[in-house]
Amino acid sequence: MKQWNIVITGFGRVGWHVAELIGKRRERYLQRYQADVRIVGVCGSKKGLYHQAGLPGEQLAALTAASGGLQASPEASEAHTGTAFLQGSGADVVIEAGPTDFVTGGPAYEYITTALRCSMHVISISKGALVFDYPGLKRLAEEHQVMLKISGATAAALPTIDLAEYNLAGCEVSRFVGIFTGTTNFILSKMYQDNVPFEEAVAEAKRRGIAEPDPRFDLEGWDTACKLVILANALFDAGLRLEQIEREGITGITVEQMLQWREQNLVPKLTGEICRTAHGICASVKPRLYPAEHSFAQVNGATKAVMVETDVMGELLVIGGKSDPRAAAAAACKDLEHILMMHKTP
Repeated sequence: MKQWNIVITGFGRVGWHVAELIGKRRERYLQRYQADVRIVGVCGSKKGLYHQAGLPGEQLAALTAASGGLQASPEASEAHTGTAFLQGSGADVVIEAGPTDFVTGGPAYEYITTALRCSMHVISISKGALVFDYPGLKRLAEEHQVMLKISGATAAALPTIDLAEYNLAGCEVSRFVGIFTGTTNFILSKMYQDNVPFEEAVAEAKRRGIAEPDPRFDLEGWDTACKLVILANALFDAGLRLEQIEREGITGITVEQMLQWREQNLVPKLTGEICRTAHGICASVKPRLYPAEHSFAQVNGATKAVMVETDVMGELLVIGGKSDPRAAAAAACKDLEHILMMHKTP
């Protein structure tokens, strides 16, 4: 039986849920993969905790984003943040769950590159570093013969990257289109169904905890665009940059437009689309109108969906997947299971 040491960088809501789920699944990992999985370190923005035998589950459970930060205890020593934290951790897998910085990659980029150079597998929930330089990170993972897994960064609980890489292996994907952001889908559904203005729909999304306090990243189409960049580069080797994506958000949509579309039996959805053309890969994010009988038109609330067109398996549609921190954490834990599965000892 192999001991697998896990370090979580970025210990906000998502990171906490990752720790929670791993703790609950330890027995499953033992039985299914003969893997003794232990969280040996967690690292926030100002402080880290480390214990080589594994951090006590009750201590991790007591830590929340609102707990005032990570605190040392007799069972866990305080550690510095930054790349030195990783280098001395003895981690087998690093789960990156920090904030997204798609301009520079942010601290996540340093954590991921350090982990890969130290021959640690990486699971990234944070999108920023992947948007900044996924091709470079993928090459680094290959050079050091480790895995770079990204399910949590590409629509979380909605399977996108795994759908293409595993279920459609061997196919040529010609088109990849989806409702990738639950926040915008909730707002458009609310406006369309309840005839309410944009501002009221946004306020309702905030009240329900679906939208962030500052939801511009979602509303202006950046969240969907970031996911498209990652998917295009991971699945199509497109070498695509964020600034190359045609992007239009939903902030300009009015009640009057909604009334007109309803009369025409058309339903608006903010979708991201990647197409393979004779001139290469093109990608765009914008509100698109779908006939009421179209599958996308029937995807309401914070639900997401993806449609894939292939050469030999035809068209596939997947609908669902929660849009919350626990769902993102669950996607990361799915990636962990894939790593354990690939390295299971006979």
